[in-house]
Amino acid sequence: MEVTAPIKDLKVTVTNKQILSIALPITLAIIVPQINMLTNSIFLGNLSISALGNAGITGVFYLIFAVAGNGLNNGLQSEFSRYAGADNSNAFKVILAQAIRISLQLAVAGICVTWFIAPFILQQVADPLAYPQEMYFLKIRILGLPFLYLFQMGNAFLVASLNSRYLMIGFIAEAAVNILLDYLLIYGHWGLPAMGFNGAAVASVIAEACGLIVLLFVIYKSGLKKEYGVLTTFKYDKSTTREIIRISTPLITQYVISVTTWLVFFIFIEALHDQTAKAISNTMRNVFGLTGVFVWAFAGTCNVMVSNLMGQKREDKVLEAIKRIMLWCFGLCAFMCLLVNLFPAAFFSLFGQGKEFVKAGIPVIRMVSCGLLVMSIANIWLNGVTGTGKTTVNLMIEIVAITCYLIYTWIFMKIHYINLTVAWSNELIYWSTIFILSFTFLKSGKWKTSIR
Repeated sequence: MEVTAPIKDLKVTVTNKQILSIALPITLAIIVPQINMLTNSIFLGNLSISALGNAGITGVFYLIFAVAGNGLNNGLQSEFSRYAGADNSNAFKVILAQAIRISLQLAVAGICVTWFIAPFILQQVADPLAYPQEMYFLKIRILGLPFLYLFQMGNAFLVASLNSRYLMIGFIAEAAVNILLDYLLIYGHWGLPAMGFNGAAVASVIAEACGLIVLLFVIYKSGLKKEYGVLTTFKYDKSTTREIIRISTPLITQYVISVTTWLVFFIFIEALHDQTAKAISNTMRNVFGLTGVFVWAFAGTCNVMVSNLMGQKREDKVLEAIKRIMLWCFGLCAFMCLLVNLFPAAFFSLFGQGKEFVKAGIPVIRMVSCGLLVMSIANIWLNGVTGTGKTTVNLMIEIVAITCYLIYTWIFMKIHYINLTVAWSNELIYWSTIFILSFTFLKSGKWKTSIR
């Protein structure tokens, strides 16, 4: 693409103010859908313990496709930020147009897999009593995928253009709609049918569509559409499409493999035929979501800043940026873990279960908190690798970490099961491996190559 004069200065600087100006709006945006998922679990927990448990495996299944969108999102952010750092933000309209086309194709593929292939796979591994309800839920829930992917593409544009302050508007609208519809459709209020477990799926799909509509409204009304010329043409650009796919494919593969192994872990838990273990594990998914908001926000910030610095040809500042971001991330994640561990009974009581449930869950939440602290360090370094554009290295790191994770999980879930707390210690193995490999690669300097 032809290099043209920039619309405004989008070059980042390695300062705490710059880091927080990108990360905090992303944090606020991310925490809203996490509250959204937590609310889903609270409503379902008060419906029944089986509904709360089934929400775990269906939630992780949908998460596989959601993180595929995250992989495309992160690749897109890297591409946007590289051009921004090189003073060519006029390329944004072409990049976003190609990403929209790719994301819709990916969404259609995800829907087809869920409707026509997933039933044959899940029927073999899921609890026979839970399978019909879980599969029907997923066939509804997956219909929100096109809205989710388009929403993620728009968010990548906002972050890369240093307009992350607008992120929370769409997320808040989506969460508000989802919480209201959860209440109305799960229990059947205001004359609407009581859909129970499936009500959560319908509510989420409608909420994702509303979130996308609000995001488009923000892009139009804020003047960003006119400023950057986005959403005016969707003409196919072969070279840009190939570049987005080149950067994003290893990330999509990495994220899908990662969450698929989490699905395997939840299938192992389901094989225990222990409703309490399933329900506790679903609440741990919510702990990862709520406590991990700072991790994902600062990881996204790291990706953007490293890509931007690479575009500026300021490779000497990359490690300094990663270290600063890591310290902020660890400190804020530690604060969230402290809150959850000081008041675990209050957290578990939200799900409408008894004292035995709380007692069984507390040791697990302690172990998960340790995993989150390691994740807060490892994920920053991993996204530092992403920001350099070496996404194939990301994939190799993921494959090694997943192999270690699966071996450990197999031993302590199938060969020598001790208890749920030990089973969840697999997160420590996974994130420790991620950190060691990412840190070693970045310290080696092998990523210091010439800009495209």
